[in-house]
Amino acid sequence: MDDPSWRMSAGPCARMVRGWGHGLERDRRGKHSPFVPMASFPCYGSDARLLTEPAMLHETDDLFSSAWPDGPAAPKLVGAAPARALAYPELRYMGSKRRLLPWIHAVLDELDFESALDPFCGTGCVAYLMKAMGRRVTASDFLLFPSIIAAATVGNSSAMLDSGTLGRLLSHAPDDDFIARTFDGVFFTAADRAFLDRVSAGLRALDDPDRRAVGYAALFRSCLKRQPRGVFTVSGDLARYDDGRRDLRLSLEEHFHEQVEAFNAVVFSNGRDCGAMRADALAIDPSDYDLVYLDPPYVPRSDDNCYVKRYHFLEGLASYWKDVELMPQTKVKKIAKRYTPFSYRRTALAAFEALFERFARSTIVLSYSSNGYPDLATLEGLLSRYKSRVTVHERPHRYHFGTHGSVKRASVTEYLIVGR
Repeated sequence: MDDPSWRMSAGPCARMVRGWGHGLERDRRGKHSPFVPMASFPCYGSDARLLTEPAMLHETDDLFSSAWPDGPAAPKLVGAAPARALAYPELRYMGSKRRLLPWIHAVLDELDFESALDPFCGTGCVAYLMKAMGRRVTASDFLLFPSIIAAATVGNSSAMLDSGTLGRLLSHAPDDDFIARTFDGVFFTAADRAFLDRVSAGLRALDDPDRRAVGYAALFRSCLKRQPRGVFTVSGDLARYDDGRRDLRLSLEEHFHEQVEAFNAVVFSNGRDCGAMRADALAIDPSDYDLVYLDPPYVPRSDDNCYVKRYHFLEGLASYWKDVELMPQTKVKKIAKRYTPFSYRRTALAAFEALFERFARSTIVLSYSSNGYPDLATLEGLLSRYKSRVTVHERPHRYHFGTHGSVKRASVTEYLIVGR
C-alpha cells in the first residue's frame, strides 16, 4: 500500500442523472440567488437511464457498468452528476457526503480545475465524484482504512478481484486467530471472527496492492453492514438493535461476496493519473492541485467527532492491529486515537487557518455544517484572508446515521464555502 502504481486505461460510465441539486448560493455580502443547475444531456451506450427523483439515488449502487467511448480522458459533464459517481457504494460513515453528491457536483462543475486533492477523503465518495468528472484526483486521509478505500476506488484504474483470486482468499489458511480471541463476546459471531482471521491473512498475502485494496474495501463495508448502527462503540448482546434488516442476518462471508462485486463494479480509469495515500493534510505538498476539497472533522456542538472511537475496529483490521496501540482493558478493545487539532475547540481555529494558508494557491472548497465549531461567519472571515472572493452554497440536510432515536436530531444546514 505504501507505493502502489496508479495506472489508468479506460473511461467511466456516461449515463446521466438529472432532476435535483437545488440549493442557495450566497456570496460574502449575504445576497442569495437560486442555484438550479440540473439539465438533461445525451447518454453514451445502450441501457442509458435518467434518474429523476432524489429518493431513487440510494437504490442505484450496482446498476451501472458501461464505459465511456475510448479516448485519452473522460469528457467533462456539465450540469448533471455522473451516474457512475452516484453508483458509489454507500458506507455508513459519520459525516458521509454520499447523498449530497448531486449538490456537490453542481457546485464543483462551476469551477475551473483539472487537478484536485481531497485530503480528508473518508469514504472516498467526493474524490470518486471528481474522478468521474474526468479530473486528476489525489485522495488522502490520516487514518489507514479510508486511505485503502480510496486506493481501491480512486487510485485503482483496472484491478479487480476475479473469481480465482477470491477463491484463494477464502481458502487461505489463517496465520493467527487474533480476531477470534480478542473480540470474543465483543463483535460478531465466532464464525464471522474466524472468517476475518482467514480472509485477512489472504489479503496480506496478495502481491497486487490494488487488488488488496479492493478486497479490504469490500471487507470494511461488510463489517459496517454487519455491525448494528455501523459503529464499533456497542458490543455484546445487540438484540435491541435488531430491526429485522437483511444486513444483520447475513454472515460476514456472505456480505463479503456481495461487496467484492460492488467494489469491482466501480473500478475504472478516467485516463488521468489519479492516486491515493495516507497522509496528514497539513503535511501534503500543496503545489500540484488546482482545487482542494476540504472536509475535516470539525468540532460538533455536542458529543465528539472521534472517528477512531467509532471505527477503531476497521482501523485495526486495516493493519491486522500491527501498527496501532490496542487498549485491551476497554470493553470494545479500542485503539489509541491519533491526535488531530480539528477535534478540539482550543486548536480548531488555528488548524483551519493553517489549512487555508497551506492551500492558498488553490481554489478551496470547504465542506462544513451548521452544527460545527467554529461557526460559518468565523470561517468565512478566515478564508477571506487568503481569498479575494468567498462564496457560500447552502442546503438543508438530514443525516441518517444509525437506527437509534437520536437520529431525529441530525437536521443541519450543509455549506460549501468556496474561496477563489
